Amino acid sequence: MDSLSQAVLGASLMAAVLPASQRRKALLAGAALGTLPDLDTFIVPWFTQTPVNLFTWHRGPSHALWVLALLAWLLWWLWKPRSQAIRAAPWQWLLGIELVLLTHTLLDALTIYGTQLWWPWPGNPVMWGSLFIIDPLYTVPLLLGVLAAVAGGARRWAGVAVSLGLLLSTAYIGWSLGAKHWATQAIRQSAVAQGLGDMPLLVTPTPLNTVLWRAILMTPDGYAIGYRSLLDGPAPVSFTHYPNDSHLLDGLANTSEDIARLRWFTSGFVSARVDGNRLLLQDLRMGTEGSYTFTFAVAEQSGTTSHAQTDWQVLQPAIQVDIPMNAKEQWQQTWQRLQNPAR
Repeated sequence: MDSLSQAVLGASLMAAVLPASQRRKALLAGAALGTLPDLDTFIVPWFTQTPVNLFTWHRGPSHALWVLALLAWLLWWLWKPRSQAIRAAPWQWLLGIELVLLTHTLLDALTIYGTQLWWPWPGNPVMWGSLFIIDPLYTVPLLLGVLAAVAGGARRWAGVAVSLGLLLSTAYIGWSLGAKHWATQAIRQSAVAQGLGDMPLLVTPTPLNTVLWRAILMTPDGYAIGYRSLLDGPAPVSFTHYPNDSHLLDGLANTSEDIARLRWFTSGFVSARVDGNRLLLQDLRMGTEGSYTFTFAVAEQSGTTSHAQTDWQVLQPAIQVDIPMNAKEQWQQTWQRLQNPAR
């Protein structure tokens, strides 16, 4: 999730756990701790400068549950001798720090980016995908609770506001998981009816909401994109099919660590397309057709117009391609679809 959401979640948890007399101090500590795991965006570049590694090592070791559990204890142990507040309520502080760090990575896992909860276990990153990376309906209740606590300090009503914010935001997570399950069932039924029932399926929320869901189906000759709104009623999902040159990646993956790693990180929801003399790999999970957030040039041709697999030379390292993003247009399309559900 975005940094604001993580900060207000951390602040709310610390304020809820610690004594009321320490509430304002708890807010500051929780907000800082809530953004701590994302410092890997500054640390990873010290070890690698390759675009694929920068992309796939974010939410890596710094987001592993066991790493964060140990880090929380270590911070508490180091901080305790220097803090009278922690010595006054040591176990509440330890519980608060643990909760803040662990909920950070669990909240990230609810988005579609990919969070390596079990690093270094080699399984695919977790991407439960029930929340968009920015969702005001999740963040606003927490933010209002934090603002109330800043204003109210140790007053009882300030603690109630923080607890209410946590309750509402947690309930919204429950709603998002239920909404995704419902949308996935409807999408799968339409896929089965159209002979696509056995195809790998990924369902993600569209920007800033949990009402309209985007489906990606990986088909033998390409991929299909469809949308399902909770307001659509019984109407079947209509899929738009796109070609995919992924067969060109198959042989290249044996000689390109970047291609293999991108396929692993995305759980295979990628496509390949030829762009001039370059072979582009697109992460289908984020963005829309023609405007995917993460696109990499993974191979190129020299002096030939043939697209035979043997003509491609792997790029070491792969190069991230800047694709123009039009967030305003994407949101307008989402809003129009929300206002005009399929009938």
